[in-house]
Amino acid sequence: MTTDFLAVRDIRKSFGPVEVLHGVDLDLAAGTITALLGENGAGKSTFVRILAGDHRPDDGTISVDGKLASFHGVGDAREAGIRLIAQEIADAPTLTVAENIVLGAWPTKGGLLDRRLMQRMAQEALDLLGAELPLMEKVANLRLGERQIIEIARATIGASKCIIFDEATAALSDAEARKLFQLIRRLAERGTAVLYITHRLDEVFALADRVCVLRDGRVSLDRPTREVSQEQVIEAMVGRAVAHTRHSFAAPSSAAEPVLEAKRLGSDAFADISFALRPGEILGMYGKVGSGVPELAASLVGARTFDGGELLVDGKSVRFHHPAEAIAASIGHLPADRASEGLLRTMTLAENLSAPSWPRLARSGLLSGERLRSAYSRWHRKLRVKADATGSQIITELSGGNQQKVLLGRWLEANSKILVLTEPTRGVDVGARQEIYRILADLAAKGHAIIIATSDYEDINAVASRALVLVRGRLVAEIPHDRTSTETLTEAAGGGVHA
Repeated sequence: MTTDFLAVRDIRKSFGPVEVLHGVDLDLAAGTITALLGENGAGKSTFVRILAGDHRPDDGTISVDGKLASFHGVGDAREAGIRLIAQEIADAPTLTVAENIVLGAWPTKGGLLDRRLMQRMAQEALDLLGAELPLMEKVANLRLGERQIIEIARATIGASKCIIFDEATAALSDAEARKLFQLIRRLAERGTAVLYITHRLDEVFALADRVCVLRDGRVSLDRPTREVSQEQVIEAMVGRAVAHTRHSFAAPSSAAEPVLEAKRLGSDAFADISFALRPGEILGMYGKVGSGVPELAASLVGARTFDGGELLVDGKSVRFHHPAEAIAASIGHLPADRASEGLLRTMTLAENLSAPSWPRLARSGLLSGERLRSAYSRWHRKLRVKADATGSQIITELSGGNQQKVLLGRWLEANSKILVLTEPTRGVDVGARQEIYRILADLAAKGHAIIIATSDYEDINAVASRALVLVRGRLVAEIPHDRTSTETLTEAAGGGVHA
């Protein structure tokens, strides 16, 4: 028989005039896995940060092991046994893998850091996860998926009674995701209460004992997973049935000149990559962790360098040394890690959306708040951003999906004719995902040339005109739109899906 480790009652939270949570109840039982779902803007992020001590509720109670608790910070929540693995990675890039895994719990001996014990603790955490990482390697040199493993390993250190996983598999390969699921099941078997936030319904039904859905700050579904269907979960999330649209495309004219062309591009992450991108095309680049896809995308926009081959924009050879040079060539970029590479975290929505357009919007070297607000309002409704229509909110107050919409609007306002989008739907819910697909299809119909660099086969299936598949830095397949499917993509990429 399981007992509730965490009991949440009538939690309410507002930011300014906007009420985000309207009396949320949730029980997390020891030894069980509860999945938490909801559209972006439903209140998941705020609710989770309250549990983790990062926000204080305006009203309601939290009980831990039957006793009322009050968290005044993250430290209080951790002391109570609650650990959050956040969606956005928070590591120390200049420190080693071992130092990051044991961050906040470094052992000392005689007042000095006990490195031998630290490395042993880090290795034990990795062994528990079934993962292998070089303990002495600087984190800055690791891939995004490897950095995510460090976050997960860190949460296993100490007497954590409740671990909250926020989109934990977003940057993981299929093999790493399977290992993570094994770990989560072992944690539950040992009595840990697990709260698993995800947008992937297949993960919910493969992993969770119970599913809880938030919609507009309220609980719209809370039932054992075995008692509900995927359709019921989706309807609880969005308040209606959602059609999963597969957009169809007319093939771009082969007579049209490419706006972007790669000829035998090579670097330390990929080799001998050639393709041509034409107006009105959405080119998918698909690959798992280690495929070289994100590195290739970064090289196209000046965020990384390539050391071989040639890149042409409108038929002219270019070599970007900085993203600003790509922006000047009318290329917009959505990075995979929006928190550290995309957001201006202390600035407003209007300032974020218009950032590349500041020189155009300025007068006599000064930015006008009215011009920034006007630029934001042009896209607020079209992108269906769930936020204040004036654009005055700080962007970090928004959910991940709404942040992503603002970053996409950034390049629409700049009228970029080429868009390179890396993991454009990472951390985005079912409804918002379909909205993004609709926006991209509309942009392609208007003549924009778009590259989607992704590890999510749904992106390719829904919206790509064709797909290039990379494995270990090599182009192994090109799949036309009418042949893209989960099966063809995973087979080309080496097989294996989440289980």
